[in-house]
Amino acid sequence: MTGIGLTASNRTQDEHWMRRALELAAKGLGYVEPNPMVGCVVVSGGCEIGSGWHQRFGGPHAEVHALSGLSIDAVRDATVYVTLEPCSHHGKTPPCLDLLARFHPRRVVIACSDPFPQVSGRGIEGLRSAGIHVDVGVLEIEARQLNAPYFKRVEQGLPWVIAKWAMTLDGAIATQSGDSKWITCEESRAAVHRLRARMDAILVGSETVLADNPLLTARPLAPSPNQSSSGPRVLTRVVVDRRFRIPIDCQLVQTAWQHPLCIVTESKALESHSGKCNQLQGMGAEILALPTESSERPLEWLLRLLGERGSTNVLVEGGGRMLGAMFNGGWVDQVECFIAPRILGGENARRPIQGKDPLWMNQTQNLERITWCECGSDIHIRGYVKRR
Repeated sequence: MTGIGLTASNRTQDEHWMRRALELAAKGLGYVEPNPMVGCVVVSGGCEIGSGWHQRFGGPHAEVHALSGLSIDAVRDATVYVTLEPCSHHGKTPPCLDLLARFHPRRVVIACSDPFPQVSGRGIEGLRSAGIHVDVGVLEIEARQLNAPYFKRVEQGLPWVIAKWAMTLDGAIATQSGDSKWITCEESRAAVHRLRARMDAILVGSETVLADNPLLTARPLAPSPNQSSSGPRVLTRVVVDRRFRIPIDCQLVQTAWQHPLCIVTESKALESHSGKCNQLQGMGAEILALPTESSERPLEWLLRLLGERGSTNVLVEGGGRMLGAMFNGGWVDQVECFIAPRILGGENARRPIQGKDPLWMNQTQNLERITWCECGSDIHIRGYVKRR
C-alpha cells in the first residue's frame, strides 16, 4: 500500500470506510456484469457525506452516485474511498477520473487497481497528475475477492466457473434409473434460480439433457432499491454434446428462440447429421464444432470462447462426467452444493463428480472460505477452490 506515512489510527479509519464501500459495491451483484462491482464513499470530518455504487450495467458508476448532490466546496477537504481504480476512458459513461479531478477531493483511497487495459494504472496516475493525494491497497484482498470473476476474465480470458449440484446425505444425485426430481426442497430450488439469474451461461453435458430434459432458465432478479430493471443479462444455455444426440423435441430446443441455446459437438458428428444441424439452427439453436486442431483442450477452448463473448460467470450443473471433467481440468473456481436430509442407499446410485480416480488423499481439491446455511430443510454449502 502506498502512503507509508499513514498512522495505525488512519489505517483503521481507512479500512472502516473501505468496508463500507465494499458493502455498497456488493449490492451490484447480478446487475452490473460484465462490469465489476464498485462502491464509493465520500467522507469529510469523520462523517459520510455521500455514497453510491454501480447499480446496473450501462448506468452511472459508483463515483457519480456518491458525488451527486455534493458541491465542490463540500468535497474539497474530503476523502473519497472507492473499491476499484476509477475509469479513465470514455466507455458507456464519461470517465470517473474527470469527475474526481473536477471535484478535486483532498485524498482518494483505492482498494485495488483495475486490470482492464484501458484503465490499468491510468486512473491512479491521472488523479496524482491532477494534484490529488492517492493511496492504493486498502483491503485489496477483499476487493479482489469481491470481483474475482471480473479479474479472472480480464486477466486470463476465462469466465468464473461455478460447479453446482444437489445430492442426498449419502452423496447421490439420482437413483439408478436416473430419477432426480426432486432431491432438494422448494427453498433450495428457489436459491438455484437466484444463482442462475446472476449467470451469463449455464453449461451441462448431453447426459443431463437426455436424463432430465431440463429447461435451464432462471426467474429474473427482482429490481433492488434504485434499480429500474435487472439489467441486460441474457442467459445462454450451453450443451456439450459430442455425439450430437440432443433430441429435437427436448425443452431446450423447443425454447431456443426465447432463451439462447448453444450446442457444442464434434465436427464428424455434424457431418453425419447435417439435416439435424440445419433443423436445429432453423429452430434458433447455435451449433458450434469443437476444433479438430487446437493446442487447447476442448473445455478450455469452450471456456475461452465464452470469455471472449463477455461471459463473466458460468454455472456448470452437470452431470457427473461434465463436473468431473471440469474439476480434473482445474477450471472450477467456486462450489455451490445443496444437501438434502435424505438417504438413498444402494450400490448404483449416481454420484455428482466422476472422472479420474485419485490414488491418494493429498490429490483432493480443497475448498477455502467455506460458508453454509440452512435452506428450508436442506443445507447449502458454498466454497472456493483453493489453488495450490
